[in-house]
Amino acid sequence: MRLTVVGCSGSFAGPESPASSYLVQTEQAGRTWSIVLDLGNGALGPLQRHLDPAELDAVFISHLHPDHCVDICGLYVTRKYRPGGAVPGRLAIHASAGAEKRFALMYHGLENTAMSQEFAVQELADAHVTRVGPFTVTAYRVNHPVEAYGFRVEADDAVLAYTGDTDACPALGRLMTGADLALMDSAFVDGRDETAGVHLSGSRAARAAQEAGGVKRLMLTHIPPWNDPEVCRAQAAAVWSGPLDLAVQGKTYEV
Repeated sequence: MRLTVVGCSGSFAGPESPASSYLVQTEQAGRTWSIVLDLGNGALGPLQRHLDPAELDAVFISHLHPDHCVDICGLYVTRKYRPGGAVPGRLAIHASAGAEKRFALMYHGLENTAMSQEFAVQELADAHVTRVGPFTVTAYRVNHPVEAYGFRVEADDAVLAYTGDTDACPALGRLMTGADLALMDSAFVDGRDETAGVHLSGSRAARAAQEAGGVKRLMLTHIPPWNDPEVCRAQAAAVWSGPLDLAVQGKTYEV
């Protein structure tokens, strides 16, 4: 299983990266299976360096804040209006309640109901399991001001745990236990950001990974452009003694 960081900037696109988006791929039966976790501001552009969007097998949206979902609008255009004709069938989009209406309103124009012809929007729920080819994706409801989910992605005997946006919560244990790679929100900085129920800091992410147990590798992401990533790394390293990375836009990792 391969993870490609399409975008890792927190809250809005930064000078070095689009907002949140992660391409996960694996091989089975002579073909490449591809899913995307989130599609935030600016992500659709660099995603096309890695595959034709028509080749996506499914999209999973952690929550409906724009920095995680707004490029769904562009994805719709790539499917409906390509010169050779629309992409056959409907692409499965897994998202929280109200997503189909939200997507239509974001695009809203002469064709404000047409997204349903291109996308099959399916509502997430806590502990809901979705299978896409060789992938098993389990959604866990996490701790954010809106309905939000983390995703546990399993394939090839490997586990990728993506928290989406969250503060510490019991669901992180179920999400991350035994994960080969935990891709974790680290938008907050200890000593500066004290609001509860929104984001993790580096140290809180590291602590949650420790408490989950069996996490082999920790990767910090969703770091806003106004943060110094090395501060986030240092705060995590004060707690976490295992392999620790910062997500890097455009880089591919083996899970």
